[in-house]
Amino acid sequence: MVTTVDRTPYKEMAYYKQWKENIGRIANEPAADTTSKQIIAGWAKVNITPQTPGPMAGYGKRKGAHYEAVHDSIYVRTVVVDNGISKAAIITADMLIVPPNITERVKELLPKVNFTFDQVYFGAIHSHNSLGGWYNTITGKLFAGAYDAATVENISQAIIKSIQDAQKNTQPATIAFGEVKDTLDIRNRLVGEEGILDPWVRNIELIKADGKKALITSYAAHSTVLNAKTMELSRDYAGALVDGLEAGEANFAVYMAGAVGSMGPIEKGKDDFDEVKNQAGGVEKAIQSILGSFEKQPDIIRSITVPLPLRDPTPKLTPKFALRSWVFRWAFGDVPSYVKALRVGNVLMIGVPCDFSGELMPELTAYAAKKGLHLMVTSFNGGYVGYITNDKFFDRDLYETTTMSWFGPYNGAYFQEVIKDLIDKF
Repeated sequence: MVTTVDRTPYKEMAYYKQWKENIGRIANEPAADTTSKQIIAGWAKVNITPQTPGPMAGYGKRKGAHYEAVHDSIYVRTVVVDNGISKAAIITADMLIVPPNITERVKELLPKVNFTFDQVYFGAIHSHNSLGGWYNTITGKLFAGAYDAATVENISQAIIKSIQDAQKNTQPATIAFGEVKDTLDIRNRLVGEEGILDPWVRNIELIKADGKKALITSYAAHSTVLNAKTMELSRDYAGALVDGLEAGEANFAVYMAGAVGSMGPIEKGKDDFDEVKNQAGGVEKAIQSILGSFEKQPDIIRSITVPLPLRDPTPKLTPKFALRSWVFRWAFGDVPSYVKALRVGNVLMIGVPCDFSGELMPELTAYAAKKGLHLMVTSFNGGYVGYITNDKFFDRDLYETTTMSWFGPYNGAYFQEVIKDLIDKF
């Protein structure tokens, strides 16, 4: 059951060669003329709050316990954009992750709404107080409670309905981008002040011809303001932020968890839900400070999905020893991994199948900027391979670098290279 950690440099591994072959098959961004192809946009949400209490997902110490009350309802939210040449559906679930089995079911259903898997971009708010029951593996049951096939089908159908509904209300729209630094509401939860932050609140603004506005917001602070003892279904601070934006700054808002690996919220308040209000209010205040100064974007849309090869899974036990791959597959299943890239204007959204560390973002943000792109990396793209952290902390005996580190060393550098390769294609 136990083996040693394989420390072969990633560039010497077969999976690295396979990645280079995969990305090499992707054509560079064509010089398409979009001047006469104005974007149309639409949005919708579908309520996925269970009718009766069920297991919550997020904290293993709950051992699959059911929630006791609904504090705030949970949804699937979708924004559809189409410029007459390409189209995309940006889908966010008010869940811990977008589970791989739901992704597979949605793939089967997408032809009903005339979308391909390349044209959908998944994200999640990463609330640890949302519904569970969605993953039929040993570890899935540990983190999300007893499996319920009906939950998987209900969420999958809700995603499809959200795409349908969003397509029904499309109108010509303009795109803009704005980002603001918010260091008051984020901390490095992995190594504290020894580490670095990704403090940027990144926002895509869509304004339809009728004046209605949608905001797609991403931030790197984990949605873990609510702790394991809070047994109420909730979207955590991400939901409070969306509600606040819809009450004042937009007609429709979407939150997507960014590079949340290693990043945590600042918990200020007299109790959990007071902390939720304060965390959301701080991020909203940062967004308010840049409203009206967003940068207008060209009417460009392009989306791709690229298979992401990885080292054989060997979850770490110690810096030297790890479980063998068959043990991982027995407990976790065999999950396909891929990266998604969606360009909306000059904003490049890259979806990764993990908790991606904010420590890896400054270098990538600067690399994209040199190419004239605003980078928005979001976690939980419909697959899941654990935490991807800064390689220099790989041997630390910490939750993120031991319990949730499943695919060996050097993945920080590997994922950074993967993202740079994608940037080069756009």
